[in-house]
Amino acid sequence: MEDLLRVGEGQASQQSKTAIMAETDPKQLFGVSGMVVVITGGATGIGYMMTKAFALNGAHKVYIVGRRKEKLEEAAKISPSNIVPLVGDVTSKDSLISLAEQVKNDVGYVNLVCCNSGVMHKPIAAKAGEASLSEFAQAALQQDPSEWDNTFSTNSTSVAFTTFAFLELLDAGNKKGNCTGRKSQVLVTSSIAGYLRVPGSNMAYSASKAAATHLVKHLAGTLGSYSIRVNGIAPGLFPSDLSENLIAGTKPKGDPTEEGSIDGKVIPAERTGRDGDIAGTVMYLASAAGAYLNGNLTVIDGGRISQLPGTY
Repeated sequence: MEDLLRVGEGQASQQSKTAIMAETDPKQLFGVSGMVVVITGGATGIGYMMTKAFALNGAHKVYIVGRRKEKLEEAAKISPSNIVPLVGDVTSKDSLISLAEQVKNDVGYVNLVCCNSGVMHKPIAAKAGEASLSEFAQAALQQDPSEWDNTFSTNSTSVAFTTFAFLELLDAGNKKGNCTGRKSQVLVTSSIAGYLRVPGSNMAYSASKAAATHLVKHLAGTLGSYSIRVNGIAPGLFPSDLSENLIAGTKPKGDPTEEGSIDGKVIPAERTGRDGDIAGTVMYLASAAGAYLNGNLTVIDGGRISQLPGTY
């Protein structure tokens, strides 16, 4: 009888070990194979880094959305078998509904929507504290309020309406059950700018990203009852059209993505972000490894935010 008990205990122990090994296998834990992903702004900058991460690691379909057809088609060349370019405007409700309908007709469900589109208009052309009050006021009033409207429309309002447009497809993704151990998700690209209060910074951009950050939390609370998760990333400086001038302002020595190219007092990592920094983060958030995250904001900035006045 004791021998039988020992055999039973041994079998149970082996089964437990096998289960643990399966749960901690990095290929399973961080895998995104078979996923259906939608990425707005997926042809350039951080969005393109996301596109490559999913498309080159086994996603079933990666739908990339943008207004410039030529940029989308160029981006799709990296993996034409599973990247699908879709021309659309995230600031238009009708366009978002049409995009969702196209995806529905093509594949019928979505596992992940990356709300990544963003714009950055020029900051106030006078630095607070250095210009006189009169000079600063005149420069501030030279801005066109429509630029602020467009900034908020693209960087924050579109986060909400992109999410709304794809809700039923995200629900269909849950019902499809092709992503074992995790629920459908919306992933929002915010920015460390949403935490900053640097004098003279781009107020419209920072405020719109603060709104996007809050939307992550608000939408996570709203959609929890529908088993749809919402998380966000807050990147620092990564090579893109938007950040070109900001990176130049750090006075990099050579390639800014190389360690040692930027003063550690500006970015403690001594470089800007790279493709791998985004790829590793979004694959973690999208895979079984990140299945327990909801309403979370992940800062990816090499320590940049620690060197600036802010509220983080």
